[in-house]
Amino acid sequence: MRAILAALLLLLLAAPAGAQPIDMSHGGPVEITARDGLDWHQNELMVVARGDARAVRGDVTVLADRLIAYYRHKAGAAPAPAKSTAPVAPGTETGDSEIYRLEAVGSVRIYTPTDHATADHAVYDIDLAVLILTGHDLRLITPQQVITARDALEYWSGAHMAVARGDAVITTTDARQLSADTVVGYLSHDDDTKGDKKTGKPTTPASNSPDQQSGKLERAEAFGHVVMRTPTQTVRGDRGVYLPPTGLARLTGDAQLTQGANQVHGADLLVDLNTGIYRLLSAPGQRVEGLVTPNDAGAPPAAGDAPPAAKASPKSPDPKPGTAPKADP
Repeated sequence: MRAILAALLLLLLAAPAGAQPIDMSHGGPVEITARDGLDWHQNELMVVARGDARAVRGDVTVLADRLIAYYRHKAGAAPAPAKSTAPVAPGTETGDSEIYRLEAVGSVRIYTPTDHATADHAVYDIDLAVLILTGHDLRLITPQQVITARDALEYWSGAHMAVARGDAVITTTDARQLSADTVVGYLSHDDDTKGDKKTGKPTTPASNSPDQQSGKLERAEAFGHVVMRTPTQTVRGDRGVYLPPTGLARLTGDAQLTQGANQVHGADLLVDLNTGIYRLLSAPGQRVEGLVTPNDAGAPPAAGDAPPAAKASPKSPDPKPGTAPKADP
């Protein structure tokens, strides 16, 4: 029986070859092992691994107290009789079945050679290529940033997007931090490093390898109680958009910039984090206001020297859980 279960758990998935950080939607067979045992539920079409459970596919490894693999018969394959008591030949289910959902429960750790995620509970939908983390200590760590959340943390590997909900925080390696009720981060991927299709020129610095660039935060949209911090500045607003490659950020709705002893308020705030130059705009019929301390080392540059506003604006609605948000055009 153990041999049959071991063969059953090597369920091949029909998908193209390739690799993405924490992406189990392709890459060969899924191998599941456990310390305390494997339970095969033939009628429910699922396998439960108990005790120090492990699932591996390609470069992705999932560790948990318990793993549940849900499988189905491939299109055109005839399922085995549900009430049959005869054992299934090892090659039959392997060739005719595929895992479409993997659930991890308790002390969840998911990692690749570069990325690491933690949670109490995780569900990976292989059809959608989306990982949803819930519970305590929700965390997604990459070489370029750390993303944390209180309520849920989603990673859409196909869309190269992460969604953090509830006390969401993104901290990048350049000591910049963006927090809000909900933060949607759009990440770079291998195609971004291959160059512009028209000019053929690389879209990333030649000194940086694709491995270093892949997964880097390209754009972040924040909703509700937005706070952006750098070593010298704190910017607040109701909504915000941040473009890390350019250092430009835009916050709207009771926007506020604090730099040293200086504070300014307005309806719309445009900030260049690389230069420290800002532009504060007022709402119709209102005035901008602020407190500027003369000779203060943290005094911001004059607003008239500000660069043009970032083209992006935070018009996207707060996305619903389990749905892919869309960036503004």
